[in-house]
Amino acid sequence: SLVNALRAQVAQEGLPRITFRCSPYHTNSVLHPVIAHIQQLLGFEREDPLDVKLAKLERGLQPYALSVKDVVPLFAALLSVPLPEGRYPVLTGSPQQQRQRTLDALNAWLLVEAERQPVLVLWEDVHWADPTTLELLGLIAEQVTTSALLTVLTFRPDFVPPWPMRSHVTPLLLHRLEPPQVEGLMTRLAGGKRLPPDVLTHVVTRADGVPLYVEELTKALLESDLLEERTDHYRLTRPLSDVAIPMTLQDSLMARLDRVPAVREVAQLGAVLGREFAYEMVHALSVIDEQHLRDGLTKLVDAELLHQRGRPPQAKYIFKHALVQDAAYQSLLRRTRQHYHQRGAQVLETRFPELVQTEPELVAHHYTEAGCAAEAVGYWLQAGQRAGQRSAHHEAIAHLTKGIAVLTTLGDTPERGQQELVFQVTLGVSLVAVKGYGAPEVAEVYTRARALCQQVGETPQLFQVIRGLVLFYLVRSQTQPALELAEQLVSQVDRHTEVGPRMLGHYHLGMALFQRGVPVEAARHFEQAMSIYDREQHRHLAHTYGIDLGVATRGFLAWPLWLLGYPDRALALGQEAVTLAQELGHPFSLVFAECWLAWLHQYRREADAVHERAADGIRLATDQGFPLYRAWGSVAQGWALTQQGQLAAGITTMQQGIEAATTTGAEVYRPYFLALLAEASSVVGGGEDGLRLLDEALEVVEGTGERFYEAEVYRLKGELLLMQEIKNQKAKGKRQKSENTDPRPLIPDPHAEACFLKALDIARNQQAKSLELRAAMSLARLWRGQGKQSEAHKMVSDIYQWFTEGFDTKDLREARVLLEALA
Repeated sequence: SLVNALRAQVAQEGLPRITFRCSPYHTNSVLHPVIAHIQQLLGFEREDPLDVKLAKLERGLQPYALSVKDVVPLFAALLSVPLPEGRYPVLTGSPQQQRQRTLDALNAWLLVEAERQPVLVLWEDVHWADPTTLELLGLIAEQVTTSALLTVLTFRPDFVPPWPMRSHVTPLLLHRLEPPQVEGLMTRLAGGKRLPPDVLTHVVTRADGVPLYVEELTKALLESDLLEERTDHYRLTRPLSDVAIPMTLQDSLMARLDRVPAVREVAQLGAVLGREFAYEMVHALSVIDEQHLRDGLTKLVDAELLHQRGRPPQAKYIFKHALVQDAAYQSLLRRTRQHYHQRGAQVLETRFPELVQTEPELVAHHYTEAGCAAEAVGYWLQAGQRAGQRSAHHEAIAHLTKGIAVLTTLGDTPERGQQELVFQVTLGVSLVAVKGYGAPEVAEVYTRARALCQQVGETPQLFQVIRGLVLFYLVRSQTQPALELAEQLVSQVDRHTEVGPRMLGHYHLGMALFQRGVPVEAARHFEQAMSIYDREQHRHLAHTYGIDLGVATRGFLAWPLWLLGYPDRALALGQEAVTLAQELGHPFSLVFAECWLAWLHQYRREADAVHERAADGIRLATDQGFPLYRAWGSVAQGWALTQQGQLAAGITTMQQGIEAATTTGAEVYRPYFLALLAEASSVVGGGEDGLRLLDEALEVVEGTGERFYEAEVYRLKGELLLMQEIKNQKAKGKRQKSENTDPRPLIPDPHAEACFLKALDIARNQQAKSLELRAAMSLARLWRGQGKQSEAHKMVSDIYQWFTEGFDTKDLREARVLLEALA
C-alpha cells in the first residue's frame, strides 16, 4: 500500500520512477535487478543484434552528464554487449577495480538523474537481493544525502541491512493491519459498498491483519453466492457456517486457482519459471496452444494474481506476491514439477543461448530442481567461474557450494572426483578473496582438494592446492606445516619447466623460512625466485597468482636482508618494489609493496617514513578492499604516531590494527606487533603492561615457531625488567631517605641480563646482525653500570665493525655514540 501510494503520487506529479525488483530465483545473480531494469529502460529485445543493443546503450546514456567513453565499456560489460575493436578504450585494471568502477558508474547515473528532476527509486523485496546489489545500495545510501532522490526499500523483518544506519535513513516497520484498516481494505475491494458485520468480523478474525489474506478472503466471499450485491451494500444470503471458507492463506490462494482451473496450469508453468517471467519463455515451455495460453494469462491478470508489463510476445509477468507463486508451485506433483524444470532448462539451452551464457545459474537451478544432477553441475561451475571472474565472489561461493552439494549426489567415480577438484580449487580462490587466507573455510576447501588430488593422481591443480595450504598456514603462523608444504612445493615445481610455479615455489619457501627465523636460507630462495623473474615476460602472472612476483620477491627479500645486516640494500630493494608496482599498475602488488616498505622503515626506526608509507598502504587497501593489509598498515601507522609523540592515539591505532588483523584469521607477525605495542605501552603505563604483552608474544613464538623477531622480544623484555627494577629501587631509596636511613645502591635485575644474553644468543644463531647489534648495545649499557666497561666496548665494537653499510641508520649512530662513551 505504501509503495502504491508513492507510485500514484509520483505519477500524478509527472515525476520519473525507477523500480528494481529482487527475485528469489536470482539471489546470487550479479546485479540482476539492475540489469533487468537497464535492459527494460533501453528497450533491449532478445532478437536485437549486438550492434543494435550497443546503439541503444549509447543513445540511452546521451541525456546524462556522464563520460560516455568511460561508462559505455562498463555498462556494455555489465549487459554482456561486446564492443567493436578500437571504438572504446579497453577496460584495464583488476576485475575488482572494474567491478568497483561499475558500481560507481551506476551510482553516478542515479545521482545525475536526480539532478535533472526529483526521482522516486523503489527497491522491492531487498531480502532477495544479491550481494553485489546490496553493495550498490550501501554506496547509494552513503551518497544520497544532498540529492533529490527518494529511495524506498521494502524487505522482510528478518533481513538486516548490511550498511550502517544514518540520520537520513528512516526505517518504517509495517505492522499487521488493525481491524479498522482491515475493514477499510475490504470496503475498497467491495467497490465502496457496505459489507455485513458478520463478514467483516469473520475476515478480521481469520486474516489476523495479513493484507494478502484479507484480500483473498474478501475476494473469495465476493465471488461466492454467499453475498448478494445491492445498490449500496451486500447482504448475506445464508449463514457463513454454510460455506467452506479456506482456513489458511495457502488454502485461500489454492482455492482462487481452483476456481479458474483452465488457467491453473498456466500459473503453475509461470511459477516454475520464477516470480517474474517472460511470455516468450512460458510460451516455449508450454504445450498449450497459443490462444489458450494468452487467454489464461489474461484471466490471471484480471484475477489480480499476475501483473503484466508490455504486450505479448514482448510481455513480462510478475506474480502479485511471492506466496501466490509459491501456492501455484506447491500445487504441482513432484514428478510434474521436475518435468517442467527439465523442459525449462532444455528450452533455455536450445532457444535462449544468450541467457544461458549470461545467467548459467538459471539453467543450473532448473536442472537441479529436475533432479538432473549430471547436467546441473557443469552450469553451477560455469556460474561460479563467471561470478569469480567479475570479482563477485560472494555470488561465486554460493554457486560453487551449490554445485558441490549437487555433485555429491552422483556416484563416487574418478570423473566425479576430478569435477569436484575443479569446484574446490575455484571455490578456494573466491573464499580467499572474501575471507582471507587465514579463514578456516579456506583450509577446509584446500584440505579436501588435496585429498582429491591424491585420489585423482597427477593433476595440474596440485600446485595451486598446495600453495593455498601453504598460504593458509603462513597467515595462521603455523610455521612447521607451512615449511613442510613449501618444501614439497619447491620439490614439485623444480621438476617442471613452468617459470611461474618455480618462482612462486621459491618465494613461498622463503616466506616460511623467514618466519621460522632462518633469514640466510630465506634470502637465498627469494634471490633464486628474483633471478628467474623477467618483467615483460612475467608481468601477466600477477593476475594469475594475485601478486607480481618481481614486486613480491623484492619486497620480501628486503626483510631478511635488514636482519642480516644490510639495511641500505634492503631499503633499495623495498623502494624498487614500490616503483615496479607503480609502473605495473597492479593494485594488490602496490598495496603489498607500500606496506612492506613501511615495515622496513620501522625496522630502521624511521617514524616519518613509516607514517607516510603506511598512510599510502591504508588508503590503497581501503580503496581496493584488502582488509588484512589495511589492518597491518594501521599497526605500522600507530607505531609511527607513538614515535612522533602521540602515544595514546598511536597505541589505540596499533591495538585496533592488531584486532582487525585477527578478525581476518591472521596470526602471522603477532609477536612482532605485540613487541612494538609493549614498547609503546611501557612509556604510558609502566613496565607491567609491556611485560605482559612481551610474555604473550613469547608464548605465541613457542606455540607457532615464528622466531624472526624473537631476539628483539627478549631484548625488550630485558629493557622493561631493568626499567621496572630501577623504578622500584628508586622508590625504595626515597622511602629510606625519608626515614633517615642510608639508601642502598641500585642493583640491576639479573633477569634483565639473562634476557639480553638470550637475545644475543638467538640473534647470533640466526646470523641476524641488526638484532645482534641491538642486543649487544642493551647488554653493554648494563655492563657499563656494573663496571665491565672493557668487555662492553669489545662486544659492541666487534659487531659494529662487521657492518659495511647503513651507518646513517639510527641503530648504527647510537652504537657509534655508545662506543665513544665506553672508550
